Amino acid sequence: MNSQRIALFVDGASIYAAAKRLGWNFDHRKVLEYFRQQGELYNAFYYTALPAQGDDKQKRFTDALTYMGYTVRTQPLREASDESGTAYRRTSLDVELVTDLLTGLEHYDTAVLISGDGGFERPLEVLRARGRRSLVVNLPEMTSYELRNASDQYLDLRDLRQEFERPGYRLPSEHRPGQSRSTPDDSLERLSYFAPAANPEKVSHEN
Repeated sequence: MNSQRIALFVDGASIYAAAKRLGWNFDHRKVLEYFRQQGELYNAFYYTALPAQGDDKQKRFTDALTYMGYTVRTQPLREASDESGTAYRRTSLDVELVTDLLTGLEHYDTAVLISGDGGFERPLEVLRARGRRSLVVNLPEMTSYELRNASDQYLDLRDLRQEFERPGYRLPSEHRPGQSRSTPDDSLERLSYFAPAANPEKVSHEN
C-alpha cells in the first residue's frame, strides 16, 4: 500500500465504542500519521455527532481535528422516542460517509474505513467493481460479517495499539472509586468519539 493513494474514513461513533471495549484511548493525530506513512494520503474524513445545543468543548475538538488535517463531517443529534415512549437520541452520518467514499474515487486507490457497520457493505462492493481496494479497521467482535466479506483487507485494532494509543489516558466511563475525577479534557475526548445521550445504550444510527 506504500505506493498507493489512500483515503481515510473514520466513523467517530464506532471508534469511541471500540475505545470503551479496549480500555484505551485513540490519539487521532497518531492515527492520521500512521496512514500518512502507508502511502500518499488524499484525504482523511472524520464523522461525528454534535449535541443539539452548542458545546464549546465539542467545537474545540472538531477544530483540533481540522488543524490536524481531517475533513470533519458533523450532524446534530435529534431527539426521538420508541414505541414505549422512551426518549433517546439518534443521528446518521452514513450518507455523508458514502457520498465522500464514492465521489472521491478518482483521487485514491485504497479506502481505509474505521468502522464495523454492515451498512457499508454495498459501497465497498462498488469500490471493488471500480477497481479500488478497501481496508476495514475495527475490532472483530464489533465488525459485521458482511463488511469483512466486502473488504479486501482487515486489520484488528488490537494489533495497532502501539501505533494508535494515547498512553495514560482513560475514558470517563472507566472512572473507579479512589481515582481522581475526569478532567475537562476527558469530557472532550468522549465528545470526540460520540456526543453522549442520557442513556448511551439507546443511541442508534438511522439507515
